[in-house]
Parts: sequence; C-alpha cells; structure tokens
Amino acid sequence: MNNATFNSTIKLHETLWSSTEPVIQLTERPTLIEGIPDGILALIAPVVAYWTFSLFFYILDVFKLAEKYRIHPSEEMLKRNKAGRLEVLREVILQHIIQSIVGYAAYVFDGPEVTGYELNSMWHLKQWLYRIMGPQLVNTYIPDNYIYYFYTYGFSCIKIFAAFAFIDTWQFTLHYAMHYYSALYKRFHSRHHQLYVPYAYGALFNNPFEGFLLDTCGTGIAMLLTRLTQREQIVLFTLATLKTVDDHCGFLLPIDPFQLIFPNNAIYHDIHHQEWGLKFNYAQPFFTFWDTLFGTRFPAMETELKNKNGKSVSIEQYKAFLQNRGKERAEKLAKLKETLAKDN
Repeated sequence: MNNATFNSTIKLHETLWSSTEPVIQLTERPTLIEGIPDGILALIAPVVAYWTFSLFFYILDVFKLAEKYRIHPSEEMLKRNKAGRLEVLREVILQHIIQSIVGYAAYVFDGPEVTGYELNSMWHLKQWLYRIMGPQLVNTYIPDNYIYYFYTYGFSCIKIFAAFAFIDTWQFTLHYAMHYYSALYKRFHSRHHQLYVPYAYGALFNNPFEGFLLDTCGTGIAMLLTRLTQREQIVLFTLATLKTVDDHCGFLLPIDPFQLIFPNNAIYHDIHHQEWGLKFNYAQPFFTFWDTLFGTRFPAMETELKNKNGKSVSIEQYKAFLQNRGKERAEKLAKLKETLAKDN
C-alpha cells in the first residue's frame, strides 16, 4: 500500500467514525480525459463504440472470418434486404447527429459536475446503518471500506441496472405499439424491418422520428430518472449501444460476453426480423421478461429452440431450425402450385 492510499484510508476511517458531520466543500470534478468534459465524453463514447464494434463485425463479414458462427449466409443479405448499405449508413449517421444534438443540449443545461460531498454522504450512510442495525453490528460486520466501495461502485451498479430495466420497459412498450397499430408500423417501424437479415451497423437503421423516440428519449429519460452522473452516463450509453449493435450483428460468437450474459441475444432478435417472427420477441435490448409476461415470446423457443441444459440456443440448433422452416415453406408452396394447376 503506497502512502497516498494509506493516508486516504486513514482519512476515511477518521471521517466515518467521527460524531461530527463532515463539511461539504464543492469543487468542479476533474475529467476522465484531460480537455474533454465527462458530459461530452458521454456523447462521444457511444458513437465511437457503435462504429468500432460494427467495424469488427463488418470485417468478419467481408473477409468471411467466422462463417461457422454466421446466422444467415452472406448472399441472403443482398437477396432479402430491401434497403442498401449506403442508405442504411446515411440513416444511421443522421440518427447519431440527432442524438448528439439532443445530448449536447442536455449537457449545456445540466452544466459541469462537482465533487466534495462524497465523505459527507458516506458519513450519512453509516449513520443510517447505525439506526437500522445498531452501532455494534455495523462496526463488527460492515468495515468502512465496504461502505466506501458500496457508495462508490455499488450505487452506480444499482442505478445502471435500474436504467437497463427502464430502457427495456420503454422500448418494449413502443415496439409493441409499432407492431400492434398498422398505421404506426407502415409510417415508422417498417423502415427498420427492411433488413430481414440484420447486420451490425444497421442496428440503428430507423425512421428518424422512431429513432429519436425509441433510443434517444428512452435512454435520456432513464438517465434522468436514475439520476446518473456523467461518468455513469458514459457507461450506460456505451453499454446500451454495444448491446444494440450485438443484437443485430448476424453472428453468434462463442466468446461474446453480451450473448453469454443476456438472454436477449442475436438469435432472439433475429427471429423478430423474419417474416414469421414479426409478432414475437419484441423485448430489447437487455432482457426478455416483458415477452414472457405478455405472451409474445416466439413459441418455438419453448419447443424446437429450447435446450434442456438451460443454455441459450446454439448457432447449429438455430441454423437447423431455419433450414427446416425453409423446407416446410417450399413444400407448402409446391402443394399450393399443384392445387392451383389442378383447378385450372
């Protein structure tokens, strides 16, 4: 332990054990990157993350580096998608411009963040624990370092998780409405569904109004409700962006942390982009509980696409499922043609 760490630890113990409330001395919070305010970094980071992560999957796609883990054959992208890559690129850039303008306006209104109140807040937290549990239990089982780490990191994790839950609720509600009301679907959401074979940088290919309402407003309101600091905003916006890209990436990589942690993965969302899956799997981007509650989870996920060991659907399993559906569809079309030919 170096001297600075040792001295700060001593100061923490002295402060939290004191019967006197620590004085608040506010100063402007130093930035993570010199010369770039944290609030501006919260706008830059998700855009950089979007295009960096998308570039990674684009390289896999173009150079065919992970064909074993590709959901759809590459030729299907050109054959089935109704929007070209340049059109998608243009619309996503427009959405990022709108998102950045709105975010910058919020940053200017909010102003710079301050520090200097943390020890006071931790002292109040310990006093609250004294009232709830009693001093003896607190001093025995909850060291001051625990209070420090919970206040510094635990609160942030809780707030960000709550923001995840709100974003899921917001997006499910609007997404469901866009499909339920045909006028909304035709006017706005049908644009996103021009991509029957999703790919990474097409994740935010939306009608601009829908993109503003679904993504920009959703994360913005989540940020306000959970009272995220600018550094917490960086984490939330970046993770939400990476998760959205991952859901549309078109690959199921075995070491993808998003697809290992979250039940809502690339296969789950790919089902929603297929003609036969449009009325299912609305939940996005993190969890699937709203689909479960509303009965909009794709039925085959409880039969053909359900693994007995509790693990997520494998790429081999999903490819076999797609192949079987293709065969069934071809057989139905053949029978229909045969019936029409007999009638004529």
